[in-house]
Amino acid sequence: MLTSGTTGTPKGARRPTPKGPQDAASVLSRIPLRSSDRILVAAPVFHTWGLAGVQLGMSMRATLVMRRQFDPEDVLRAVAEHRCTAVFAVPVMLRRIMDLPPRVRARYDTSSLRVVACSGSAMSPKLITEFMDEFGDVLYNLYGSTEVSWATIATPEEMRRSPTTAGRPPLGTRLAVLDADGVEVPPGTEGSIHVGNEMLFEGYTTGGTRDVAHGLMATGDRGHVDGDGLLHVAGRDDDMIISGGENVFPRPVEELIVTLPAVREVVVTGVPDEEFGHRFAAFVVPYEGREVDPNEVRLLVRQELGRFSVPRDVVLLDELPRNATGKVVKRRLPTDTAPR
Repeated sequence: MLTSGTTGTPKGARRPTPKGPQDAASVLSRIPLRSSDRILVAAPVFHTWGLAGVQLGMSMRATLVMRRQFDPEDVLRAVAEHRCTAVFAVPVMLRRIMDLPPRVRARYDTSSLRVVACSGSAMSPKLITEFMDEFGDVLYNLYGSTEVSWATIATPEEMRRSPTTAGRPPLGTRLAVLDADGVEVPPGTEGSIHVGNEMLFEGYTTGGTRDVAHGLMATGDRGHVDGDGLLHVAGRDDDMIISGGENVFPRPVEELIVTLPAVREVVVTGVPDEEFGHRFAAFVVPYEGREVDPNEVRLLVRQELGRFSVPRDVVLLDELPRNATGKVVKRRLPTDTAPR
């Protein structure tokens, strides 16, 4: 499988052949799919999640409903027409569905849905809550990567309780948060996320692999496990910036900015800064017909997260640059981010 290529050229990742039904059983232990399901695979099948939807559906002899390309209204139409009980999607697809006018969404009977299984990139708490308020508590979110396959799965109940959670490890999966010395840290302490399961990749086709400690592979992300055993992902190791001597991640900033009523989407990234080493730049997509005040964005972040997390650069865009799997390609963001 090819990696998403959001930070560079996609790399080939050698994936092992499943040794038996335990791999499917792992996912099914947290996502309640059935052999009688009608599964609409909206995620692209050249992406690991779309392919997983096809493989799981075929292994259970479920009915598969496929589409050549994604259209948000067509997804709702297909669910209503075929009485689909499950949908495999990536987060940007859910965003596009929620962007449809309410009168359009109301045309289609989607009451047959039991499961909307999503993976591929982080979902904002705002999107999670909006989607479940509209379609019911049917959303399941798998956190993983091309390299480690799956790490955790969040259920609707867990996301209602804590919309920022990535959930718990499924059956047969080990999860640990380690410090720089490879020692597991206590709950609430941030560290490097490591995973063990039967589908860890076998290396890149160009050579190299991921760090492994105690038989667990690094996901490349940092996070913590809370007192209830739920994983919370802070962001990728290489997304962290040091601003004024403070280690800060963009994801909490993104999750906060998107709560503003006029903000449809946002991505925050680090840019060089002569005084602080690095600073955050926020690329904001407003809802159509709405206006976003950059000063309001900065004030909100300063009040809630502190001055080192404030994006001094706030750039308004019509759309975020994405690849074919719906992930934001940060290297294609505007390079002119002078404070405005």
